[in-house]
Amino acid sequence: MGEFDAIRPYGDDEVPAVMQRLLQDQELLQTLAGYRFPRLSRWLPGVTSKLVGSALRREAQGVDTVAALQQRLEPWLDKVIERSTLTVTYSGLDNLSKTQPHLFLANHRDIAMDPAFVNYALYHGGHPTPRIAIGDNLLQRSFVSDLMRLNKCFIVHRSVSGRREKLSVYQTLSAYISHSILGGHSVWIAQSEGRAKDGCDRTDTAIIKMLCMSRKNEDFADVVRSLNMVPVSIAYEWDPCDQMKARELEQRERTGSYQKQPGEDDSSIAKGLTGYKGRVHIAFGTPLTGDYADAKAVAAEADRQILSLYRLYPSNYLAVEHLGAETGVDISGWREQFEAAVLAEEQTRFAQRLAACPADQRQWWLRQYANPVISRQQVSDQSGDQAQA
Repeated sequence: MGEFDAIRPYGDDEVPAVMQRLLQDQELLQTLAGYRFPRLSRWLPGVTSKLVGSALRREAQGVDTVAALQQRLEPWLDKVIERSTLTVTYSGLDNLSKTQPHLFLANHRDIAMDPAFVNYALYHGGHPTPRIAIGDNLLQRSFVSDLMRLNKCFIVHRSVSGRREKLSVYQTLSAYISHSILGGHSVWIAQSEGRAKDGCDRTDTAIIKMLCMSRKNEDFADVVRSLNMVPVSIAYEWDPCDQMKARELEQRERTGSYQKQPGEDDSSIAKGLTGYKGRVHIAFGTPLTGDYADAKAVAAEADRQILSLYRLYPSNYLAVEHLGAETGVDISGWREQFEAAVLAEEQTRFAQRLAACPADQRQWWLRQYANPVISRQQVSDQSGDQAQA
């Protein structure tokens, strides 16, 4: 067994066997049948599963490599994106090399769509797609694990307990990421564990330390440069899971904890995939090539780029207006950035979505959209202070 076999994506030589396993997985077939034939599958589950199985076998013909699978999935992903967004734009691809791998360190708002949008931008820009870090908490069903590992995902074991076990897991993860970069494969990883449900994007220094821990005998700044880290800022005009997040945040504040319901992650993934997102922008920063002293310095530069590049929408400014003086941010003149027709449409949508949120959760709903404005103002103020020093 190889050093990374427990976490790595599947290789081309494993694709045919895994595809055959998936085509015979009854749980997968029933899940897809329920999605494709929601009413009929309740009455005739066997029939609908067979129909889905036949369609999958046709689609799977000729898929014998990871690249072939991604090419087959790309039109489907494009359709999902087109149906759930108004526009998708991206910037900063000219900062990237098409021949050198990168470690994409991104803010994290949506379980599945964050790396999907990064893949979308890179694929359409002619860049190789990265390997993607995904938590084992999302891989409770075997067919989900197979699908993710077929699609260049590697596993982050978050469910381990005990200091030694966690250290071993992070050491292996760190080594695998370095192994991928040094082997010519780009990697996507979130800037912190879990989504930024309150809209505050901050890089966890523990992530930076993990990335470098397998090479602790090397100079820290040299390791950072060799990983070719690129901050990525992903901005959604509307978050399909905003009410779910508001409910969780309100409950945590009120009770001190939150217990996920069975299937809640699956529901979040489904909403994130299909729910309306409006305008989406993916901004790629510049590689971190400085002489960084420690993880705190790397995190600070990643935050500066992610927050500075974050695309703000009317939904963000409207949330600041509703919260009022408590935000401490001056947004005067923001309406001049947007066309009158766009602004009118989004004001109506904002009012409708806010009204649909339970009254005791609205403060948290508003904060999700307001915090990116506050965070960007803070990083702008810090940059100004540094320039004057």
